[in-house]
Amino acid sequence: MGDPRAVGAQIRMRLPSLTPLEGKVAADILARKDIDEAMPLRAIAEGSGVSEAMVVKVAKKLGFAGFREFRQGLVDYYRSDTAALHSEISAEDTAGEIVQKVFRTAMQALEETFAILDLQAFERAADYLHRARQRDFYGLGGSAQIARDVSHKFLRIGLRSSVFDDAHMMMMSASLLGPEDVAVAFSHSGSTSAVIDAVELARRNGARTIAVTNYPDSPVARIVDVVLCSTAQNSPLLGENATARIAQLNLLDALFVAIAQRDRKAADLNLGRTMRAVQSKRRL
Repeated sequence: MGDPRAVGAQIRMRLPSLTPLEGKVAADILARKDIDEAMPLRAIAEGSGVSEAMVVKVAKKLGFAGFREFRQGLVDYYRSDTAALHSEISAEDTAGEIVQKVFRTAMQALEETFAILDLQAFERAADYLHRARQRDFYGLGGSAQIARDVSHKFLRIGLRSSVFDDAHMMMMSASLLGPEDVAVAFSHSGSTSAVIDAVELARRNGARTIAVTNYPDSPVARIVDVVLCSTAQNSPLLGENATARIAQLNLLDALFVAIAQRDRKAADLNLGRTMRAVQSKRRL
């Protein structure tokens, strides 16, 4: 693991792919701030109430070569400035403390999402969306709001897209897509059945598929051509989704710029046209 900021994200993002016991062990270990280079495997295993073999198994399922690499990764992560950004909100917090904690948690999500970003996947997504004849976005709830934000930005530079947040409409859309089109699934959990069903149909019809999700091993991530991952630390009050949306919005802003750069002259021309079109709606 080259970037220490990515360690915590790597562990959290793979928790859903673990068994309940493995997930508990991984979460217990991630929550420990007292781990150092000298802490033996036995001590960590005893702290989680499992065997040493179980700790090694969990380390490998999380993408580490073994316990020593897992331990060193955690040590490096907790020494990084990024790990220190997150603090839980308590009932006694003042308004100033609440604002600081919420902002710092969002900053952590941005730092960690940047650290785990697959630039090759990012480039492929930009190419697919730039060349597409039709761009259809699928999402429910908060994910649909992210899809709408992206669609709005695309329209500003002349790229047409459609947003679907109804299961039946998603399937109708997917049935009409073909090899020149792109379907983008927005799903924080990556397990929203309505979104997965639509993406599966779009892919069967030959369309390129992209997923924007928090979990690289999720059901939707396993069936698409390109996965763009965000990451965020869970919070009892804020939840994980709220913070992840901030990271996803920034990730998709970057994708928007990358697509615009592929034909900057056309993007600038269309941006000027769309800005002038709404200028008359502003009261001075």
